[in-house]
Amino acid sequence: MNRYPVWKYAILVVVLLVGLIYALPNFFGEAPAVQVSAAKATVKVDAATQTRVTEALRAGGLTPDVMTLDATSVRARFLSTDDQLKARDVLQRALVPDAADPSYVVALNLVSRSPTWLTALHAFPMYLGLDLRGGVDFLLQVDMKGAIDKKAESFAGDLRTALRDKGIRGSAVNRNGQSIEVRFRDAASLDAAKRLVQDQFADLSTVDSQDGTEWKLTASIKPEAARRLQDAALKQNITTLHNRINELGVAEPVIQQQGLDRIVVQLPGVQDTAKAKDILGRTATLEMRMVDETTEGRAAELGTGPVPFGSERFLDREGRPVIVKKQVLVTGENLTDAQPGFDSQTQQPKVDLTMDAKGGRIMRDVSRDNYRKRMAMLIFEKGKGEVLTAPSINGELGNRFQISGSMNVVEANDLALLLRAGSLAAPMEIIQERTIGPSLGADNIDKGFKSVMYGFLAIMVFMCLYYALFGVFSSIALAVNLLLLISILSMLQATLTLPGIAAMALAIGVAIDSNVLINERIREELRAGASPQAAIHAGYDRAWGTILDSNVTTLIAGIALLAFGSGPVRGFAVVHCIGIVTSMFSAVFFSRGLVNFWYGGKKKLKSVSIGTVWRPKTDGTTPVEAN
Repeated sequence: MNRYPVWKYAILVVVLLVGLIYALPNFFGEAPAVQVSAAKATVKVDAATQTRVTEALRAGGLTPDVMTLDATSVRARFLSTDDQLKARDVLQRALVPDAADPSYVVALNLVSRSPTWLTALHAFPMYLGLDLRGGVDFLLQVDMKGAIDKKAESFAGDLRTALRDKGIRGSAVNRNGQSIEVRFRDAASLDAAKRLVQDQFADLSTVDSQDGTEWKLTASIKPEAARRLQDAALKQNITTLHNRINELGVAEPVIQQQGLDRIVVQLPGVQDTAKAKDILGRTATLEMRMVDETTEGRAAELGTGPVPFGSERFLDREGRPVIVKKQVLVTGENLTDAQPGFDSQTQQPKVDLTMDAKGGRIMRDVSRDNYRKRMAMLIFEKGKGEVLTAPSINGELGNRFQISGSMNVVEANDLALLLRAGSLAAPMEIIQERTIGPSLGADNIDKGFKSVMYGFLAIMVFMCLYYALFGVFSSIALAVNLLLLISILSMLQATLTLPGIAAMALAIGVAIDSNVLINERIREELRAGASPQAAIHAGYDRAWGTILDSNVTTLIAGIALLAFGSGPVRGFAVVHCIGIVTSMFSAVFFSRGLVNFWYGGKKKLKSVSIGTVWRPKTDGTTPVEAN
């Protein structure tokens, strides 16, 4: 009656082992570390970088506890913060000789002390939020006026090109703030321009007037279009910030919109505030220009002559000079996608580029006029440009074209990634900065840990005193519930915050409620005269419906918090929902396994240790106590 088959016990053992393995990394804590990542999109972090870091630390008399290399950074872990700070200074001098033009970012960080065998099993600790780990919190103001001005400038250029293509002669096209003014010598040109704007520029509204002997057409961005542009600029800035913050190796950064024109950036674990501010302010901009292939341009490229007027000198990724014209054909804003692939005819690696309508039109015109000439693709960071590639134009280009030539698969992937690197759609400035020290975070962790443990111990003492051996079973099930909750949060790599710890404490109180229902149901069966084995069986079976109903209703409330909440509320909801699921498993399935293991093999069981059971006397007078 009260026996589990072997396969059920096997499931319990496997769940316990998995839970223990994935919960373990959370108990090793974190160690100070120094992280080296690329400061430029064109710089790679690879095994050679790791070798340079090792040699620099050895020359500085420092030996890291552990050194790791991942796809974006090299991390050196140390035993003390003193060694961490010394290593930061040593690596800064060795890898960043020119602070004005750094190739690498050397930042302080915190990494897990978990042993390598746990890491090999992909067992990682939970991410800790800003309130537990310490770090920096920025509030950034987005210059929406700058975004609209930038778009108005783009509209002015497009309108100038469209008027020229249609043969509509205007005396001038000028941008005046967020509006565009076009002057004409006759009314016929004015009418033709108005029809052109209505057909091709749906986001612009026009007003015409006569100014002396000239006619003036004033085009302004429609309010609904301006709001759409502002929303798009905010989303692009958030995406770009995500890409930049990856260089700091921040686990689970919080980057979210606040209001109409502000962005909140929370970086848990970042100790170097100045470095974080530098990273946030740095962006990359892509430009495509024609290579100057005149005689003067070739001479300047060979170093035998000056750079011609109207051209500039840049270096490519191999350090070779390239002379390009100052005129910008298209920018990264016109590039919608860049994906690596293989040429179907030559089977050589290539990069497929997709442009927007404006970019495709420009590339089509440029390719017709510059067949067999080179076009350079430059990336600008901190005002300094570098040539990514300068391929020859071998046919008419359009919205979709490809770059191919002497590059391998890795280089094609890198080039596609660099071409997709976006720039900020609107300028931003930090208007609020808050730093939480690691000591405050550690204090919050200590207080949260104590609150959970004290609550757990108090419940365990009560259950053992009131329900005797069944209270011990309930306490063990409660400990398993806490273990599984921590392990699942670690598997999901969820971010634990103070509200999450509060949800853990609440989960313990909610979880024990199921065991109380089961124990009281068993007591009722014993009072009714059922045998101990029958009482155990009926107690678990009949309590299951009540447990399921109560937990499902609580879970619905948690899902509502998860769906509609944000920030701390969402963090609370995640832990709350997972805690409900683990409590149902531990309170019903696991605790019954313990009871069955202890009592299930006893055929002539006369009593169970479940505390005091009150049974009425047969004559209905005074109750007597029985165990």
